[in-house]
Amino acid sequence: MLPFDVHPFRPRALDALRDYGRPQFLADLGAGVTVGIVALPLAMAFAIASGLKPEQGIFTAIIAGFLISALGGSNVQIGGPAGAFIVIVYGIVERYGLANLLISTMLAGVLLFVLGWLRLGVLVRYIPIGIVIGFTNGIAVLIALSQVKDLLGLEIDKLPADFFTQIGVLARHVHTINPAALAIGLACLAIVVLWPKSYTMPTAPTTRAQKWRRHASQVPGTIIALVGATLVTALFGLNVETIGSRFGGIPQALPTFELPEFSWATVKLLLIPTLTIALLGAIESLLCARVADNMADIPRHDPNQELMAQGVANVVTPLFGGMPATGTIARTSTNVRSGARTPVAGIVHAAVLLAIVLVAAPLAAHVPLAALAGILLFVAWNMGEWHEFRRLRHFAIPYRTTLVGTFVLTVVFDLTVAVEVGLLMACGFFIWRMSQLFRAEPMDGDALRRATGAEPAAVDGVHVLQLYGPLFFGAVGKIEALPERLPPGTRVLVLQMHRLISLDTTGIDALTQLLRALRKRGIALLLAEVNEQPRSLMRRSGFEPLLDEGAVAPTLAEALQRAAALVRAPQA
Repeated sequence: MLPFDVHPFRPRALDALRDYGRPQFLADLGAGVTVGIVALPLAMAFAIASGLKPEQGIFTAIIAGFLISALGGSNVQIGGPAGAFIVIVYGIVERYGLANLLISTMLAGVLLFVLGWLRLGVLVRYIPIGIVIGFTNGIAVLIALSQVKDLLGLEIDKLPADFFTQIGVLARHVHTINPAALAIGLACLAIVVLWPKSYTMPTAPTTRAQKWRRHASQVPGTIIALVGATLVTALFGLNVETIGSRFGGIPQALPTFELPEFSWATVKLLLIPTLTIALLGAIESLLCARVADNMADIPRHDPNQELMAQGVANVVTPLFGGMPATGTIARTSTNVRSGARTPVAGIVHAAVLLAIVLVAAPLAAHVPLAALAGILLFVAWNMGEWHEFRRLRHFAIPYRTTLVGTFVLTVVFDLTVAVEVGLLMACGFFIWRMSQLFRAEPMDGDALRRATGAEPAAVDGVHVLQLYGPLFFGAVGKIEALPERLPPGTRVLVLQMHRLISLDTTGIDALTQLLRALRKRGIALLLAEVNEQPRSLMRRSGFEPLLDEGAVAPTLAEALQRAAALVRAPQA
């Protein structure tokens, strides 16, 4: 029996398959086939852009896609390699090597599973939206930059991971541009952008053109671009780099099981990559699941079960040479728009990819890399929320600073630094905003009359302050300055605490120091209408016993009566 409550491992598929019928299966089957076709070029492109072989992306989409759908907490989530991981994986491979990428992915999977098991999935939602938008846009910029080499067909053996170094290397090799590669890349980009999208089609087409566009929209634009570019390259014998020329093609076989070499000394070195993969995977998967919840009339996802499924997928996939996996917004959106309502669609999508590998893998050798670069440029553009930069002028400086700072740090340094600094900035601004909510304002005759419901007797030497908001470590400076702000001749200070909503231990310490400072000046301290949370902390911390007898009054009127009696009493 554990001393804490853990989340039970219960995949959403168990509930979704109750009363499962033929009509729903046909809908899931159609959606799964569609998503499988969409996922094929993206899986290859993400792997290649990450510095891996194309089959590693496909195997990740198959294995992780199956596990995330079968074991996850969402009805429609599609898992697999994601664009957000491109920059992270590329940097890890360059710095630590492929074997250590596999180990850090497995460790991140364990961490993700534990987060879900301990019911900590909800914590991911507490990351400020400015940080999420900042690093998402930053990753989109880095993805686009990483594709310039293949889009232009530049003769560069390997791009470095550093942003400024990448720009320098690209600039030095720009004279090696391949016009054929550039033409293919731009043509594929144009096709993907302009190809009809099913979700933009009229529900009841009437004209012949509308009907044609409706039928055309059922075929993903990425597939049209990929097939067209491959045919053009093969028919005209274009001198461009292909999957076959760089990687030797894709094996027409199932992935093989291989346990990476593991040691605790290696684990210590991989702490930062592990945390980065886990953090990004958790954020991406839960954000994707939340988006999917709002797209269709389906039960809301279970974030803890989703994290546990992501964890299992990221532990198993590297054993077959795969890369990190998470929920993918583009494929999940396609899944929902295609009619999927249960995890069966995600399982079908994995089966479709497996069938394509076993049947048509040799054809992938002729796919030009420039075509994949054009597709990834479109992915990068869709990935970024660029309109948020235009809206910045409508928001306060803290939000602007957090978003822009995270964006710049992601581009210039890396995601880990960006999120760490972004969280520090967000916490700092939050503390500052909360400290502005605390006020200690004097109460005049009118305010006292409204508070007590009667005409208070005027007593010289009594000063009343009303406390507002939270008294915590960020606001104690306003309490420490009170003794110097009191009017001359003050003998009793009354603190009206009805609107003091919370108190922490630093606030208690500030009140203790205030009490000592007032006693040195011969001034008594009275408290009135103290709420339950501050009163409880005063008792537990030992502050209340330090006060004089009767110093805590249930009402302001009683506190004023007590103050008047203290003023009239002869001074010692």
